[in-house]
Amino acid sequence: MIDVDGVTCRYGGGSDSSGAAEPTGTDQSGVTAVDDVTLAIPDGEFLLVAGANGSGKTTLVRTFNGLVTPDAGSVAVNGTPVGDDLVAARTAVGMVFQDPRDQLVAATVGADVAFGPENLGLARAEIDRRVDEALAAVNMTGRGEDRIETLSGGERERVAIAGALAMEPDHLVLDEPFTGLDEPARRSVLDRLRALNRAGTSVIVVTHDLRDVFALADRVVGLSGGRVAVDAPPADALDALPGLDVRVPATVAGSSGEPITTERTASPDETDETDETDETDETDETCETDS
Repeated sequence: MIDVDGVTCRYGGGSDSSGAAEPTGTDQSGVTAVDDVTLAIPDGEFLLVAGANGSGKTTLVRTFNGLVTPDAGSVAVNGTPVGDDLVAARTAVGMVFQDPRDQLVAATVGADVAFGPENLGLARAEIDRRVDEALAAVNMTGRGEDRIETLSGGERERVAIAGALAMEPDHLVLDEPFTGLDEPARRSVLDRLRALNRAGTSVIVVTHDLRDVFALADRVVGLSGGRVAVDAPPADALDALPGLDVRVPATVAGSSGEPITTERTASPDETDETDETDETDETDETCETDS
């Protein structure tokens, strides 16, 4: 269970000597990225956190394992406040970042996927099993010796997902996980997420494009301006989602049970390429603090 109680996160306009934005801590100044959000995510739920860029969705989920410290409110994972035990929180909540460069740490594919399980002190046979299964899940079987530097952006994304899968967390958070994936890899990842969820793992997908995952979801939480605007089962949430500037399947059943067409038409300055290479929104990045 992940319990989020009244979480608020702000960021300021200052920067440190490296040019990175400084979090505001408990300061009341700055821009509010997440505004008084309360959620309970039960074990085994498949949750979509939806919203446009700048809505606060990335900042919110990064409070789940202490990558962002709230300015107000609290987060507990499996009954333990995140700040009391960061190791437990980060073991229980696996995180796949939107940009895989933020989490790839080893020189080769296999070494990177093994990094997390090795730090858990697992036996070599168990580590190898997890690595093999995780690589198979993202269509990268036999690629363990490939060097990270030689991989395409989509391949690096798949390695990042495999690294999170290898941790076998209680809760798996994926931020825009399908960006840069080709169709076979996309299908494979979806199948793996479905299987993990059926086995009891909570799956939390952060996205502005719900077309791949809408049918898998138990619940949709839509954010706008850092606040929860929608919190409902998919069919009940559907009517409000286009107003949040997100994409849903072209034809799905609305709350009345009747099929309706809802997919947003791209504005003239939007392209499919923009959707595929969507960057983490600036609000979320500037609020981050790695505890």
